[in-house]
Amino acid sequence: MQVLKKGMIIRMSRPIVAIVGRPNVGKSTLFNALAGERISIVKDYPGVTRDRIYADVTWLNTQFTMIDTGGIEPDSKDKMLTYMREQTQIAIDTADVIIFLVDVRQGLVDADHKVADMLRRSAKPVVLVVNKVDNFEKQMPDVYEFYNLGIGDPHPVSSSSKLGIGDMLDEVVKHFPEKNTEEAEDEWPRIAIVGKPNVGKSSIINKLLGHTRVIVSDIAGTTRDAIDTPIRRNGKEYVLVDTAGLRRKNKIKEDLERFSIIRTVTAVEHADVVVLVIDATEGVTEQDAKIAGIAHDRGKGMVIAVNKWDLIEKNNKTVNEFTNNIRETLSFMPYAEIIFISAETGQRLHKLFELIEVVIQNQNLRISTGVLNEIMMEAVALVQPPSDKGKHLKLYYITQVSVKPPTFVIFVNDKQLMHFSYTRYIENKIREAFGFSGTSLKFIIRERKENQG
Repeated sequence: MQVLKKGMIIRMSRPIVAIVGRPNVGKSTLFNALAGERISIVKDYPGVTRDRIYADVTWLNTQFTMIDTGGIEPDSKDKMLTYMREQTQIAIDTADVIIFLVDVRQGLVDADHKVADMLRRSAKPVVLVVNKVDNFEKQMPDVYEFYNLGIGDPHPVSSSSKLGIGDMLDEVVKHFPEKNTEEAEDEWPRIAIVGKPNVGKSSIINKLLGHTRVIVSDIAGTTRDAIDTPIRRNGKEYVLVDTAGLRRKNKIKEDLERFSIIRTVTAVEHADVVVLVIDATEGVTEQDAKIAGIAHDRGKGMVIAVNKWDLIEKNNKTVNEFTNNIRETLSFMPYAEIIFISAETGQRLHKLFELIEVVIQNQNLRISTGVLNEIMMEAVALVQPPSDKGKHLKLYYITQVSVKPPTFVIFVNDKQLMHFSYTRYIENKIREAFGFSGTSLKFIIRERKENQG
């Protein structure tokens, strides 16, 4: 598209891998083995993993986001198991690759066939993994039984002993979609509208579109699925993504809300800019910080939209007080743009896209190496680099290596001397010169010996 030539959007999202299977086959144990830490709660009885948990995993040079799900009981009428089945379906819908986990000790059961049928209908790549294989030689005949599922070669692993994990991951990575730069360049910028339930995300989208595209209800969590909606604004095309919101676990009455985090994670993962909607009547909350953290960790463009601003009694200090509160709670993202809006009245909604466009441009901004080095040398002259035990930090060179987020490499004599605070100082100097509002900046510190020229 012509309109996007200047600030071309290239998708760099991580593939998503979902681990699915019946309850108690070892999904959480496998998840923890891959994530490298104990994230999911593991118990000896079925159905303990009620929340879908996600983690970022690196295998060799490939990064992906992994989802752990509650177990599928295909025929169960039990309310919780029904919810688990629904959340697993969400995971299947959003995943690029599915790990279908079965249990060699229990053997092939009828429910495994039903799960396999469910996965076949998804038309997604499936890697069949047979868990609890502690002795490959003795147990391989039992592993071969799972060929009967008709879903491909079974891969034996022991999650608890971490046996066979590497071979399994090799197989998973094979199925990842190839990055096609040309195709990606044709995509419209994706704007994820995220936030807690009932903060007005769907109302904002409906107002922007001029008609009811998304069902709005006073019941928290009405929007169950993420919905993509194309929109044209100021002569440019965008895709809006509405998501199911996050809510505090101990407040949840509708158990399905526990499972909505994956929608937010997935939407953020595939977005270019994230609009975090905050309820002005509640102020910025812990859940808001959690969502913001997901976007920040992934280097996304960030706009904070404070909705229901029409309901707030104001004086000449209200905006500043609100802004300071947001900055304090979300101190890890001082770069985020803040706008005060009302979906009900339409207040400042027209300015939202102006802000989004600024953020997109900043996410794709490139600074020439010569200019960057001028800024860095001036910064060094103003504030001397740190030293330790008589050894002084020397900054040789800075260059920008990528965008989305803008990423810089600084070559120094000793990485250990490059304290976080001095990196932040250099960042602030670059921001003073070029703004980069709405986007995080990433810095990579590399060593270069003095005699390397």
